[in-house]
Amino acid sequence: MIFAYARISTEAQNFDLQLDAFKKENIDPKNIYIDISSGAKEKRKGLDELLTRLKKGDVLLVWKIDRIARSTIHLAQLMEEFNTKGIDFKSIQEPFLDTGSSQGKFIFTMFSAISQLERDIIIERTNAGLEAAKLRGRVGGRPGGLTKKAEVKAKLVAYMYQQK
Repeated sequence: MIFAYARISTEAQNFDLQLDAFKKENIDPKNIYIDISSGAKEKRKGLDELLTRLKKGDVLLVWKIDRIARSTIHLAQLMEEFNTKGIDFKSIQEPFLDTGSSQGKFIFTMFSAISQLERDIIIERTNAGLEAAKLRGRVGGRPGGLTKKAEVKAKLVAYMYQQK
């Protein structure tokens, strides 16, 4: 079965372009899932529901990959999930991204490698920054205990509680 996913960021936008493209692909309207949400949000009702419906042999179609994934890492995670479940993924605007073809699988593998590189670089940069801060005597995390202002407020609250 072929499913489609469309997303817009705000209600000021509309789905027309994406839905017209799905219509040209003869997608059954009941198999189209939509969200009005920032792509940066991890939880999206339409996408979450769609992901629970997909099963082996299904195809997921998007107008463009930025409509489904919030980052390269997120795209790679979705692609890995689709690959594991036997779900093909296609993008109308990026025809090279069709995991039902040899070339599409190759592109997917390249995206996964780039995603892993991106994760590793972020970890290296974070660790280097923490080490540099430590050498300068700075320690990460929240400061221990209450601030002076919070301490005064806590004493006042305790006093007021005791006085009813």
